[in-house]
Amino acid sequence: MEFIVYEQKGAYAVITISREKALNALNSAVLEELDKTIDAVDLQTVRCLIVTGAGAKSFVAGADIGEMSTLSKAEGEAFGKKGNDVFRKLETLPIPVIAAVNGFALGGGCELSMSCDIRICSDNAVFGQPEVGLGITPGFGGTQRLARLVGPGMAKQMIYTARNIKADEAYRIGLVNGVYPQEELLPAAEKMAAGIAKNAPIAVRNCKRAINNGLDVDMDEALIIEEKLFGNCFETEDQKYGMAFFLDKNKEKVKEPFKNC
Repeated sequence: MEFIVYEQKGAYAVITISREKALNALNSAVLEELDKTIDAVDLQTVRCLIVTGAGAKSFVAGADIGEMSTLSKAEGEAFGKKGNDVFRKLETLPIPVIAAVNGFALGGGCELSMSCDIRICSDNAVFGQPEVGLGITPGFGGTQRLARLVGPGMAKQMIYTARNIKADEAYRIGLVNGVYPQEELLPAAEKMAAGIAKNAPIAVRNCKRAINNGLDVDMDEALIIEEKLFGNCFETEDQKYGMAFFLDKNKEKVKEPFKNC
């Protein structure tokens, strides 16, 4: 891989987009490598994934404008599909994904972060969908995910004005879950990932499926989705062990790790 660094650290792993001279901008090569990296994640041993960018300046500064500037209509649509396919694969990965946003998250970078389950950022982070200033629309899910995360009104304001927002405003509107000093960002993401990885993996995956699938249907159908995934946890080793440990009055044994799925 030329532009992607993948490192597994026990039960979680870190994907780093490493095209620092271009502020980690997404071109076709980066998207293809990211796609292959996601496919290669060992879901038998990795229980949580972190996505971040190389360097202190940028998570992902956007899609590569140099590459996009000469595209035809058909090529533009195909490029949008390529990005959407990769981000959707990340979004629907069975395990939780944390975006550790270290600096610029503009255009495709903002869209990449929104395809993750949880977003935390450094205090120098900047988010935005500046596409209309370039004569295009967001093309990697920005018009859809931003409205779902911060509400249609705020999403329309950000997209129509092409105005960037800083970390504190991103936190205020609910785009990110937390803001950290630059040097504390990745350790915070890794601490969160390790904490998630300690929990019952089948249960965590079922929670992700229940939330994501339930958002796309009405409440009655969403509750049926939850009921089935709730029931699916029973008779697993994790459920039996977790509840038996809770009910053990003596607690003489140290709690063992949950089985992998």
